Amino acid sequence: MADLEIRNLHVRVEEREILKGVDLDVSKGEIHALMGPNGSGKSTLASTIMGHPSYEITEGTITFKGEDITQTDPEDRAHAGLFLAFQYPVSIPGVSIANFLRMAINTGRKDDPINVREFGKRLQHAVDLLDVDRAFTSRHVNDGFSGGEKKRAEILQMAMLQPEVAVLDETDSGLDIDALRTVAEGVDKLHAEQGMGALIITHYQRILHYVKPQFVHILMDGRIVMEGGSELVERLEREGYDLIRQEVGARA
Repeated sequence: MADLEIRNLHVRVEEREILKGVDLDVSKGEIHALMGPNGSGKSTLASTIMGHPSYEITEGTITFKGEDITQTDPEDRAHAGLFLAFQYPVSIPGVSIANFLRMAINTGRKDDPINVREFGKRLQHAVDLLDVDRAFTSRHVNDGFSGGEKKRAEILQMAMLQPEVAVLDETDSGLDIDALRTVAEGVDKLHAEQGMGALIITHYQRILHYVKPQFVHILMDGRIVMEGGSELVERLEREGYDLIRQEVGARA
């Protein structure tokens, strides 16, 4: 049994059906890539996994670690070990990254808040692991950050919160090559040290040059139409999505 199991997932927004029967398994320790052209339903799947209220599940289930979370609140999903890295992270002026991280950790610890010494030790390990300047954690969350700094802040959140499965929703969007490498190296390090599983959602191939997925899934028109290994990434680079669409159409 996979840690994250999605079965026959149908999702609509208002009257439009976007996901039309998605099946997907992701476990801790695995790196998955979900690829597809714009409008295929990738971000809808990411938001639905985390319980965004704008997305209505009309059929199917989402199970995490054996528990049905199809109707569970986003906060409870996060506490269970899921994490979503946003495509466009919001800024929180007035709240330092360090304070934000401490509050985030404590929401899951309830009556056992992390003490200052333990938090400081954990934060220092995370910044050392990810090669982040400790002064960065004194800045306000995403306030005036470049695209690369926003992504670095999210990778730091992952290191501190230690999710079992992280969903990265087009986290490579708009990044220059240095920022892209920072994100990729962060995912690789957390995968190696913490055994974090990841579902990297993208319509580009370039981030997958740095993070090598074990499993690749292609989403088109609300359905996963093809699955395989890293060879699928290479095929997309050569052929693009149109030839994949033609092949899928010929099989239908």
